[in-house]
Parts: sequence; C-alpha cells; structure tokens
Amino acid sequence: MDITLTPSRLSGKVKIPSSKSLSHRNIIAASLADGISVVRGITSSVDIDATCRCMEQLGATITHEGSTYTVKGISEAPEKAYCDCAESGSTLRFVIPIAAALGTQTTFDGHGKLPTRPITPYIREFARFGVTFDKKGGLPITMTGQLRGGEYELEGDISSQFVTGLLFALPLLGADSKIKMLSKLQSRPYAQLTISTLRAFGVDIDCTREDFTVKGGQRFSPGEIDTEGDYSQAAFFLVANALGSDIIVDGLRQDSAQGDKEIINIIKGCGSEMSPFEADVSDIPDLVPVLAVLASACHGKSRIYNASRLRIKESDRLESVCAMINALGGKAVTGSDYMEIYHTDRFTGGTVDACNDHRIVMAAAVASCYSDSPVTIKGSEAVNKSYPTFFDDMRSLGCIC
Repeated sequence: MDITLTPSRLSGKVKIPSSKSLSHRNIIAASLADGISVVRGITSSVDIDATCRCMEQLGATITHEGSTYTVKGISEAPEKAYCDCAESGSTLRFVIPIAAALGTQTTFDGHGKLPTRPITPYIREFARFGVTFDKKGGLPITMTGQLRGGEYELEGDISSQFVTGLLFALPLLGADSKIKMLSKLQSRPYAQLTISTLRAFGVDIDCTREDFTVKGGQRFSPGEIDTEGDYSQAAFFLVANALGSDIIVDGLRQDSAQGDKEIINIIKGCGSEMSPFEADVSDIPDLVPVLAVLASACHGKSRIYNASRLRIKESDRLESVCAMINALGGKAVTGSDYMEIYHTDRFTGGTVDACNDHRIVMAAAVASCYSDSPVTIKGSEAVNKSYPTFFDDMRSLGCIC
C-alpha cells in the first residue's frame, strides 16, 4: 500500500503505544509463571500477536480485552508445537530457548526477511546441551531435545536477543547455568530490560559486564504489571518537534530504563541552532532511521557509527535509510558500519521504498514535515509490525495523508 503525505506542521497530543520490547517480555514471563497474570497497557501489533501465538502453542492461555492481557501460565508443555513468528526476530530468538527448555519438539517458521536472520549461536551452543536442529539455518527449522544447564558462550555483536532468550529459559532448567560473552554485548540496555522483567516475576539473575549467572530450578511468580510507553516510537514525534512541530508526547516514563530514551539527549545536544551530532548507535539501533532525518536538518555533517548490525534488521537498514534520505533530496553516504548525513535546507519530496521496514515508513513520514513537496511511501503497511495506528495518530495531529 502506498501513502502520500503533504508537508504539514503537526500539533496536538499523542499517546505513545506500549514498549514493544517490554510487551514481548511481559507476555513471555507471564506465560512462564505458575498461575494467572494480568499485563496492562499492551498495544497489539503483528509482532506482539506473533509472540502471543507462539506462547499459546507452548501451552499458555492468553486472552485480552483492549490493552489488558490475561495470561494463564504453562502448566504442561506439549510434545510438539508449530511456532509461526511472522517477521518478528524478537519472537523467534526469545522463544527458541524456551521451547528447548520445555523439551517441546518445535518447528519455527517465519516470513519476510526473518528466515535469513541468524540463529547460528543457538544451533552451535544447543548441540552441546542436548538440543539439535534439522538444518544449519533458515526457516522453517525443527528443534528436538531438552536443554541442559551449563556454560553457554555467545557473541555480543550479533544481537542481544540471544541473551534475552537464554535468560528466560535457563531458570527453568534443573542445573545452574552461565552465559559467557565472547565479545562486548551491544544493545545491553535490552538485556537490562529482560533482567528487570524477570525480577518483577520473581526470577533472579546475577550479571557482570562479561557474563550472566542463572540459578536453575527457579519459578516464575504470577502477578500484575503495567507496560510503559515506547521511546523508540516516541522518537519519531520528538524529532518532528525538533523540526518545528508542536506535539505533546504522552505515556512515557521519565525514569525508564529503555536505551532509546537517549533520543532526548541527542535532540538536546543539537540545541536550537541544530548543531550536527555524532551518535554511537551500538545500544540504540532502532533510532537510526529517525536520527538520519534529524541529522538532515542539522547544520553540518552528522555521523552515526557502530551500526553494522543494522544490516540484518527487517531490511539492510543502513542502506535503506541512506536511500530514503537521498530519495527525498538529502545527502547521506554509508560505510561498513557508519552513515554520514549532510545538512539539507529542506527535503524536496519524492518517493521512498519502505523495504518492508516499519521504521523506514515512520521516519519517512516525519521527513514530510521537513519537506517542500509531498512524500510518497511505498509499502506503508509495514507499520503494522509495531505501530498499526501510526497514520491515524499522524492524521489526528494534522497530517494530510
């Protein structure tokens, strides 16, 4: 589906959807708890629906009324399961170790670019601890066996999602375990969100900068939990404000541990003079598309670096963001792990290929606020992955689209 946005100055109030990262985690933890939990404030999306569907396949019961989800935890794991993860890398990488810990023979499937996204660390490590896969990668893939406790070794520069998946699974095992990082863990704030969620459900994790120690035989405790708003989604509206809009952004916690809260500091650093910036995005990769839009309005050359992992997102996000900026009359160039963006007085408008990437869609929409002519986005339905009501919210703020 294509959508065309007429340049507009946005104003009004927007309620930010729930943190997708915390929504995944809260639903999974509730599914592993012994009893009934209530998770409030969840914004439904294709990715969250995928996680709910997979946890139900593993034995949880999940119902919801509006944004309140009631979850009855797994009491007996099935012998076999089929988990369609849609296009959600979080779902795939979080659920694989859980199914392995439960001993459920599980076939994992997915769509879009998900079958090409790596799960190699699991295939390699699980072979040492009782679990095998029917092939060396790709989807669908079937996993057999039951995971054992021990010392797991993970690279830190592929995705923190592998750490999160194991942190959910290892407490369920009979023996104690350790996750040893073979390189510096990037996106560490996401691992910290996982640990906070686990502690909220009664599970304890010991961590240092180099590794995580997990006691086996722990039980997840049911409870009630609220899900805070998503700073990665709020970033689009906060950048729109930096470009001249006047939006009140509601639903965010000021004391949030979300790494993407860093968007506030980056915007403050630009100041009213719109000074250029340099941003290490190793911990905040989801901000890159909208940071590129912000950088285009800054007076000078901005640089985004430590971004190599963006090449294995929903799209090759470094190249697709660069293409977006250039298609709208801006100037951006990429290297192996960086992007440089140069000042543009105004975007000239044009057509952007979203590359089936929800964050490209939303970044291009914000770019229309800094454009002299309309912006057309091809494949705008990709927003359904994380923020299905995004364009409804844009219209409520005065966007003509």
